[in-house]
Amino acid sequence: MPASDFANADLDEIVENLKTEEAIALIAGVGFWHTHAVPRLGIPAVKVSDGPNGIRGNHFFMGTPAKCLPSATALGSTWDPSLLHEVGSKLLAAEAKLRAASIILAPTVNIQRNPLGGRSFESFSEDPLLSGLIASAYVNGVQSAGVGVAIKHFVGNDKENERFGYDSVISERALREVYLLPFMLAQRFAKPWSIMTAYNRVNGIHVCENPRILRDILRKEWGFEGMIMSDWFGTYSVDHGINAGLDLEMPGINKWRNYEFVNRSILAKKVTVRTIKERARNVLQLVQKCAKGAPEILDGDGQEYTRESEEDKVLMRKVAAQSIVLLKNDTNLLPLEAKSLRKVAIIGGNAKALVLSGGGSAALKPSYFVSPYDGIVNALGKDVEVTYSEGARAFMTLPSLDFDLVTDKGERGWFGTWHKHESDESMVVVEEPFATRVIDETRIFVSLSAPEGITTRWTLRLRGQLKPREHDTKFQFGLTVSGRAKLWVDDKLVIDNWTRQRRGEEFFGNGTLEETGIVDLKAGKAHSIYVEFCNVRGPADSDPDEALMDANAGVRLGGAEVQNPDEVLESALKLAKDADAVIAVVGLNADWETEGYDRTTLALAGRTDELIQKLSEVNSKTVVVTQSGSAITMPWADSVHSIVHSWYLGNATGDAIADVLFGKINPSGKLSLTFPKRLEDVPSHGHFNIEDGKVRYGEGIFVGYKHYQHRNITPLWPFGHGLSYTSFKYSDLVISEPSFTGSDIEAAVSVTLTNAGTVAGSEVVQLYVSWPTSSDLTHPPLTLKAFAKITLAPGESQLVKLALDKYAVSYWNESLARWTVDKGSYTVSVGGSSQELPLVGTLTLQKAFEWKGL
Repeated sequence: MPASDFANADLDEIVENLKTEEAIALIAGVGFWHTHAVPRLGIPAVKVSDGPNGIRGNHFFMGTPAKCLPSATALGSTWDPSLLHEVGSKLLAAEAKLRAASIILAPTVNIQRNPLGGRSFESFSEDPLLSGLIASAYVNGVQSAGVGVAIKHFVGNDKENERFGYDSVISERALREVYLLPFMLAQRFAKPWSIMTAYNRVNGIHVCENPRILRDILRKEWGFEGMIMSDWFGTYSVDHGINAGLDLEMPGINKWRNYEFVNRSILAKKVTVRTIKERARNVLQLVQKCAKGAPEILDGDGQEYTRESEEDKVLMRKVAAQSIVLLKNDTNLLPLEAKSLRKVAIIGGNAKALVLSGGGSAALKPSYFVSPYDGIVNALGKDVEVTYSEGARAFMTLPSLDFDLVTDKGERGWFGTWHKHESDESMVVVEEPFATRVIDETRIFVSLSAPEGITTRWTLRLRGQLKPREHDTKFQFGLTVSGRAKLWVDDKLVIDNWTRQRRGEEFFGNGTLEETGIVDLKAGKAHSIYVEFCNVRGPADSDPDEALMDANAGVRLGGAEVQNPDEVLESALKLAKDADAVIAVVGLNADWETEGYDRTTLALAGRTDELIQKLSEVNSKTVVVTQSGSAITMPWADSVHSIVHSWYLGNATGDAIADVLFGKINPSGKLSLTFPKRLEDVPSHGHFNIEDGKVRYGEGIFVGYKHYQHRNITPLWPFGHGLSYTSFKYSDLVISEPSFTGSDIEAAVSVTLTNAGTVAGSEVVQLYVSWPTSSDLTHPPLTLKAFAKITLAPGESQLVKLALDKYAVSYWNESLARWTVDKGSYTVSVGGSSQELPLVGTLTLQKAFEWKGL
C-alpha cells in the first residue's frame, strides 16, 4: 500500500486501534532522523532534516551536496518577506524533496540577545517583529510546497554554553514581548506544522517539560494544533515531558521513551495510556499532513539527490546579494568600475577560504561554492592585474585540507579503511578491512554514519598524499578528535592525540583541543599522510573517562604553511601600495560561530584589525568586506571609506559580493541587528554568562536597538541601517483615524517615498511606535511595528501604505496577565533606519482595551 494512502486515513480509528506498545513507539524517533512506522496500520515513517540555511540530509559525513543559503541574519537583512516566501517554496522545499525529507528543522527564530551567542547567525534578528514576519514568510513558502517545518528553538535558547541545563530567568513581560513574540507571529500568520522545544529551562523548568509554555500558552492561548518535538537529546525524563505536552522525543537513540521506561511509568501511574495516545495522535496528524502535502516523498525511493539548475543559481545569487549591507561609502568609492582599474589587490584570509555558513546543525556540503576571490576576479575580467596576500591569519583551527590531499590513484581526498575490533568492548583491531571508501573531507564527523554491522568500537585508517608544494616550507598540521587519533607524515609520528588528551569543544562539545605538529616539506614532493582514528576517546588530566563516542565520533585534520606574521602583513601592505584599489575580505568562520559554544569576543581574530588599519593608511581606495553571522567590532571603521558586510552567503558568496562591489546589484540590505562599538555596550553584557546555573535576562525588554536608545548609547551601526548607491526622500506622512473592531484596531499609515538619485534602488521603509508619555510603565523609546521594501526607478515616487493593528500598540501587563492597550497619543516615526526617522506623526487612541490569544 502506498504510504501516501495515509493522507486519507481516519486518525480517530487508527488511534483507537493502536496497541499501547505501538503508541509508545510513535512518541519517540527511530534512529537519528525518522519517526516510527506502524505497517500494521499503514502508518509510514517520516524523515526530518536540518536545517536553517539548507537541507543537509541524513549524513554529516560525506553528505549529499546541497544548496547552502545565506545565514538567517543575512536573510533577515533582506527585510523582504516576499523573497523569503520564494526561497521557501522554490529552494528549500525542493531541496527537502531531493533529500527525501518531509520536515525541515527550521527556521530558528530565537532572538539575537547577544552577538556572542554561538548560534546567533541562525536567528533572523534582534527584533521580534522582523523575526516573526520573516519567519512567517519562510514557513508559508516551505509549507505551500507540501513540506513541513519545525520552527525552533521554543523558547529562550539564546546561548550555547551549558545549553542542556541552564535556566533562562526571564520576566514575564520580556518573555511575552520579546522572546515568545516571533513564535506567536509565526503561529498567527503561518501555522507551522511542528515546533521544536529548546534545550534549556525557562524560569526553573525545562521547556520540554513545561506545561505552562507548551500547554497553556502554545496550545490553549495560541491555538497551536501541530506537533511538538524535542531538540536532539533534549528530553530529560519520561513522565514530565509526556504530561506537559511534548509529543515526540528525538532522536530515537539513547532515548527515554523506550517501551520499558514508559511502561513502568504507566504501571506507576505517572502517565496514562490515554495521554500517550494523545501524544501519538499529534505525531500521526503530522505524518498525515506530510502524506497530503508531498506524497511523492513518502512513496519515493528514500535516496538523496543533488540537482542544480540555472534558475536556482540565479535565485541563490539574488538572495545572497539582497542580504548584503553597505555600511559605509562616504567618498562614493563604490561601486568600483572594472574598466577604470589597472591593478587590484585582494587581501585577507577569507578571500580564498571556504566560508559559507556557521557551524553545527547548519553546516552542509555545498554543491558548489564561489569564493570572494573567484567572484571578484571573474567580475574584473582578464585585463585587470590581480594580486593576493593573506595579510593576517584569522582561523581558529588550521584550515581543512579537503582540496590538498589525493589518493595514490590521484583522486581528491584520501582512502579510508574501517576495521572491526575483536569485540564490542575490545580495543584490539581486526586487521582485515571491514569497509573501504575514498573520502574527500578532512573534517570527518562520522556521527552515526559508520558502516552498518561494524562493532561498537571501531577504527578508521586514513591514507593519502599531500599535494606537492612549489617551494621548501615548514608546514603545521592540526589534529582534533572526538575519539582518539595519531598522525604520521612520511611514516614519522607527528601528532599524538591518543595517549593523553585535552578536552575541547569541537564536534558538539565532545572533541579535544587541536594538537599540532610541524613538518619540513620538500618542493615538488608528495608527502604521505596517515591518520589512525578510534571512536573511543583517550584519557585527559581533567577527565580520565575513556568514553565511547557512539553518536559524536569525529576526526579533523587541518594544516597550513608556517608563516612569519610580520612578513605576511608587510607583503600585503606592499601589494596595497601599488594597487589602484584594495579589496580586503576579512571576518569569522564556522569555527568561531557554531553550535556548541559561545564566542568570547566581538573582535576579529589575530592581527586582522591591525591589517585593515594599515591598509587604509597606505591606500585610501580600500574597500573592506566583512564576513560574520553576527556583530563584530570595527575599531578601524573611521579610517576606511567603504565597508560592506556580507554575513555568510552560502554557495553564491563570491558572485553576490562582486555583484554589489561592481554595481551590478544596488545594495538594499538593512542590518537585522545592532553592531556595537564595544562589547560593554551590548544590552546583556554582565549577565550573559551562566551563574549558579542561571542566565538572568537583566536587560528585560530593552533588547537590541531599544537598549541603545534607552541608554543614549551610540552604536557602531544601528539596527535597520544600510546604504544604497542612490538616495531616497521621505515625505507626506499621513496617519488615519483608528477604527475599533472588537479587541483590535485598524489604522492606516502612508508616506511618499522618492528615489532622488540616478540609479534604480530598493529602500526599506521602517515604522516605529513610541508609547504615550502618560503611561505608568517604562517602554522602549522606539519599537519597530511595520516595514515595507520598495523598489523605485530614478526619480520615481510611490505612495507606501503601512497597516497598524493591536500588535502595534500593545504591551504585556503582568498584573493582568493580558495584552493591554492604553488610550492616549502614540508617536509614529518613519524612515530608513532606527536612527534615521525624518517623518513623525501622532496616532491617538480614544479608548483602552485588553486582549489575549492571537
